[in-house]
Amino acid sequence: MQAVQLEQWKSQSQAFHFQDEAFCYWDSGDGSESDDATSEKPVLLLIHGFPSASWDWSPMWQELSEHYRLIAIDMLGFGLSSKNPTADYSIFFQTDLQQALLQHLNIGSYSILAHDYGDTVAQELLARDLESQQIQQAFLLNGGLFPETHRALPIQKLMLSPLGFIIPYVINPKAFTRSFARICAKPLAQQELDTLWQLLSHNHGQKVMPKLILYITERRQNRKRWVTALQNTQAQLVLINGSQDPISGQHMVERFRELVQQQDIFELTELGHYPQLEDPQQVCQIILNAAKPH
Repeated sequence: MQAVQLEQWKSQSQAFHFQDEAFCYWDSGDGSESDDATSEKPVLLLIHGFPSASWDWSPMWQELSEHYRLIAIDMLGFGLSSKNPTADYSIFFQTDLQQALLQHLNIGSYSILAHDYGDTVAQELLARDLESQQIQQAFLLNGGLFPETHRALPIQKLMLSPLGFIIPYVINPKAFTRSFARICAKPLAQQELDTLWQLLSHNHGQKVMPKLILYITERRQNRKRWVTALQNTQAQLVLINGSQDPISGQHMVERFRELVQQQDIFELTELGHYPQLEDPQQVCQIILNAAKPH
């Protein structure tokens, strides 16, 4: 499986406006097949992580789209979407955005595939879903599901500190590449790293990183709500985790086993923080085998 070239990925995007901000989203069911065929497929909402974008899912996009109608949006401050320095970068806004897009597309029941920061957005969606029960499945890749197990990188700690304002001046392609080398057990191709950097730096994205990183604080503040959502959801939970991840690897899985009754866990012992880029084929097969969305 190969990641899609960025220009091709851009060309497939569509525009969406929400609360005076502009966003790019992708819909595998839009124009690619008949309306009848699209409507028969279950919907899978793909929620990217920090500091990347929906392009992360591009290696699996084609194969997953044969079984699901895929929906993905670059959230506020990420990728090709708005990076307004005065905007509200809360997890609650990002969740509102996901729900607004689903409503715009007239989608009722759906499943989730999320990673990292996206896991937290997924937890808030699950919390809101406890009564409506529209979410059928939630596939969660490496993320800080429990604040007590999240091991922030030094640069993340710096962003959270009073010195966070210097990040836009010190983050550069070399520093970015070093960070990915620390968290990925299977090195990413240079072209992939270049694309990830282009997406981060698009529209001066470095400037909003200190605001985006406040999600770590939000996780602590909302721990009870978001952990309770995992414990009480009626959706099928599937945890897919790269064990070598220094941020949310094997140690996070152990905590998941302690706190969440459902034990649908896939540990990828040779992968790190970005399983969907390190070994997209393996992750894709786990999703399709676990879900059986036929």
